[in-house]
Amino acid sequence: IMEFKIDTKPNFTHITPADTTIDAALSEAIARKCIELTETGSKNFIIDLANCNDADTKSLEEFVKLHEQCYEQEQSLVFTGVNTHVLGKMQENEIDLVINVAPTEIEAIDIINMEILERDLFKEEE
Repeated sequence: IMEFKIDTKPNFTHITPADTTIDAALSEAIARKCIELTETGSKNFIIDLANCNDADTKSLEEFVKLHEQCYEQEQSLVFTGVNTHVLGKMQENEIDLVINVAPTEIEAIDIINMEILERDLFKEEE
């Protein structure tokens, strides 16, 4: 069973997996956790990968699917705490170009707040 530290804030939910390797089981568990939290009213997620020091490429590609699902539902998803090894694997497959990766939690929060503002402005224009 996957363990997560979950911290709910007004604008986002901070999810930190305890696992050290990003594999199929972990990427699926993160996706399930986001769906669960969406059902309880969370809209935006920061996934903190600080504990993860390795990843398999297929699992990183799952993050792209999760990213697309969130944005289809007008949600934000930002990954932070990505170490150089995992980031290197993301860059090899250009995954870092299609998902939000922020170097720090503060920058991750900034991305989410900007996207919330953009969605609000977009709604006002309709």
